[in-house]
Amino acid sequence: MNKIEVRNIYKIFGPHPDRWLQAARDGLSKEALLERSGHTLGLRDISLSIKDGDIHVIMGLSGSGKSTLIRHFNRLIEPSAGQILVDGVDVVGLKSKELERFRQQKMSMVFQRFGLLPHRTVLDNAAYGLAVQGVRRAQRNERAQHWLEQVGLAGFESQYPHQLSGGMQQRVGLARALATDAEILLMDEAFSALDPLIRHEMQDQLLALQARLNKTIVFITHDLDEALRLGNRIAILKDGELIQEGTPEDILLSPANDYIESFLQDVNRGKVLNASHACNERPLTLTTRSKPVHALERLAARGYDYAAVLDGKRLAGVLVRADAERAVRDGARDIARYLSDMASVPASAGLDEVLAQLLRTPEPVAVTGAQGEFIGVLSRSKVVELVTPGTTAESGSGASGQAEGSADQPPHAASATDAKDRPGARAA
Repeated sequence: MNKIEVRNIYKIFGPHPDRWLQAARDGLSKEALLERSGHTLGLRDISLSIKDGDIHVIMGLSGSGKSTLIRHFNRLIEPSAGQILVDGVDVVGLKSKELERFRQQKMSMVFQRFGLLPHRTVLDNAAYGLAVQGVRRAQRNERAQHWLEQVGLAGFESQYPHQLSGGMQQRVGLARALATDAEILLMDEAFSALDPLIRHEMQDQLLALQARLNKTIVFITHDLDEALRLGNRIAILKDGELIQEGTPEDILLSPANDYIESFLQDVNRGKVLNASHACNERPLTLTTRSKPVHALERLAARGYDYAAVLDGKRLAGVLVRADAERAVRDGARDIARYLSDMASVPASAGLDEVLAQLLRTPEPVAVTGAQGEFIGVLSRSKVVELVTPGTTAESGSGASGQAEGSADQPPHAASATDAKDRPGARAA
């Protein structure tokens, strides 16, 4: 369900924006508009859908229009054209009193520069939004105290802003926003003024709070690493235009153009992408009740040297071809006693963790779901390609050099070890 709908928003700064709106709609560039009219194009035809309970990050460099856009949500800036719908209500159409109530009850804002009142205590600053709403002192102090505790500031209630570090001041701002119990948080470069370590801690705290509160959060940043870490979805702006919008995976795996690719050059992909992205989702699988002769036939038909074996939906182990052949010789009724252990990683494991596991062992690694269900087998070549885009695995180069789906052979038996080094050897 969409909490916020941004529909075709235009913003032109200058004395006569209406005169130049059609030119902006017709595609007149930002530079040309400024040269011809003295007006500045802030936003051009921005449309976004923001889901209830999501952290939706809007990012871009200085001058991209990201802060201009977020200020349209509570009409701190009036659009030149377009609609902002919140729970189906067009904010642009609200009259003065309605807009005042909307700002007090529906949205709270956290600013980059904290916005604290220097002459008020931490407790009074955290309770300020409630005071504006007319909440009685005892009640607002109780709620403010609760949120100060939630953001780790218990014991600092009587301090003044100048007595706090930058990170602590930002926590006061966050407590103030949360105290009003608004459904939507607008966070405009909220962590940008903080030192890197404190910034990371604030990101952790926001994610922990969001896991409990499930607010709708619109977060502005110029930092792609921050966007990828926090956002359920990310919108990237440039010169007032929306260049790409999607999940972090969408942005990383399918950049829309060279501009987006330039953003991605220094991103640690291993912390964003996970095992599910590097999974061969349709490997050959057997069950513990498979007959050895049938298992061997299926391995031979595909030219595989091993296959994952399932017990129901869960991983039971791996069957190597040499062990399948031994089961046939033994006249076994099924393959259950001939399995070897198979290493596994959860689908949510980051690729940096996955890569570390692959470096420790040449054996196949399974990917499992939240309930332990088997999802697939890691493809070493996919891991390499995703972590270092543009890298092409060379055929026959060992761990990462086999054909897609070959996933690397397990050294459980001599024949399997030999197969690992044999050109064209394949696995499930």
